[in-house]
Parts: sequence; structure tokens; C-alpha cells
Amino acid sequence: MKPAGYFAQDRAELVRLLPRPLGRVLDVGCGEGATGRSLRGAGAHWISGVELDPEAAAVAARSYDEIHVGRAEDELQHLSGPFDTILLYDVLEHLPEPWVVLERLHEVAAPGARVHVSVPNARHWTLLRDVALRGSFGYVEAGHRDRTHLRWFTKRDLGDLLSSSGWSVEAVAHGRLRPISRLAERVTRGLSAEFLVYQLSALGRRARNGPEAPPGSEG
Repeated sequence: MKPAGYFAQDRAELVRLLPRPLGRVLDVGCGEGATGRSLRGAGAHWISGVELDPEAAAVAARSYDEIHVGRAEDELQHLSGPFDTILLYDVLEHLPEPWVVLERLHEVAAPGARVHVSVPNARHWTLLRDVALRGSFGYVEAGHRDRTHLRWFTKRDLGDLLSSSGWSVEAVAHGRLRPISRLAERVTRGLSAEFLVYQLSALGRRARNGPEAPPGSEG
């Protein structure tokens, strides 16, 4: 059972990274729709959501223009697309075949649409420590090593996943670093950052011809 608030996070820090205008937005794995507040504030004029958990989806339906319950790849045909901005925040790591969803999203993407994703960082130093020194992956109920995570991504993996699924990668970013981590980043000329952040995000634009080629088996 997930802890209280698991489905109620407003990802305002990620919405701030989105290029404007947002236009019509699709929020895949929208939870209770808390991110809708930030999306509306940033100018989204239509928000569709897809959520697997029916209770969370019922809450999101109060603030989103459209909600569908189920797997994204099953619900695409029912959505009121096309969409200019597509979000997958903390979603890809839960999917057995995340590239399939990213490819299918071209079906509801407007020309020039952008996709914005976030995932846990597989190179965070605590994960490396636990595997190497403690002999444990250290799964927990929620957080960086949520026991429901099926896939893990580094910065390079995330960029490769988007590009192989037909999205031109425009940026890969990470959250704000603490002062001591910023100092380490300067000293190492940016090399340390990927070991110090729990989460990565990436922004992609729909490639003109869609997916270039089916991705290989990631794992």
C-alpha cells in the first residue's frame, strides 16, 4: 500500500522547465491531478489525464478536462487529442516496455509536440553504495527505490530511450543541487552532478517522421 500523498504530488518544479505555450496537455500517470494547478497557471487550456489507479483518477477528474482509467497504450484511442505537451512524470520506470508507450504517443501528438519525462537516477551514489557495499538494492515502499520500479535509467539511457522512440532530445536536466553539491559540480566541471541527484528529466520534440527505428531490448 502506497503512503499518504503518493498520488498527490504537484510537479511544479518540472512544469517550470516546459517550453511555452503548453497548449493542450496530456498527463500520463496523472495521479490525483495535483500537477494540474501548475499546468493551469502556466497557461494550459486543456488537460487530459490517464491514470491506472481508479481512486486517484476520480480525484483528478475534479480538475482535469478529461480522465481515462487504464494503461496509456490502451486509452490513447479514446483521448481528445492531438496534444502539444505530453507528460510522463515518474511513469517510465514502472513500465515493462516504456519504449512502446513513447512510440504510441506519436498517435496523439500534434506536429512539433513535446514530451517531458522524469525518472529516478540510476547513478545516484546511494544506490551504487548499497549494491557494492551492502549487497542490497534497498527497495522501499516509495521514493528513489520504489519496489514497483521495473526499469532504471542513467542520463545516457534516458536520452537514448527518447531518441529511439522518435523524439528528438532537446534537453536532459536534473533538480536543484544543494550548496555543497553545487561546489562539487564546479570542481568536477559538472561530472559529479549525475551522482548527486535522485531524479533526471528529459525534454523531447516529436521527430518529423516519428520513430526512427524500434529500440533494442533495454535489459
